[in-house]
Amino acid sequence: MDLDDLLQRYFATSEISEITSGALASGIERCQVDLGLEQDRGKRFALWALLHMLGGAPDLDVSFKLEEDRNAARSFMELLEASQTE
Repeated sequence: MDLDDLLQRYFATSEISEITSGALASGIERCQVDLGLEQDRGKRFALWALLHMLGGAPDLDVSFKLEEDRNAARSFMELLEASQTE
């Protein structure tokens, strides 16, 4: 899944700076629904990562059945946090 495609699908723009607060709330809600329905592990991770960056991700134990996927999500969060402190 490509970030630009996800932004276009859920927020009707590929420019994050152009997303209005109403579109943000609506897009996050639609993305959360799709996360709950998605069966493909890679696609679930991409949706969760987008939601995490936008402040709308559910808890790891709700999002991922496998410990391996939860560990990957924790690593993603740590890398994202480290990139913001540099």
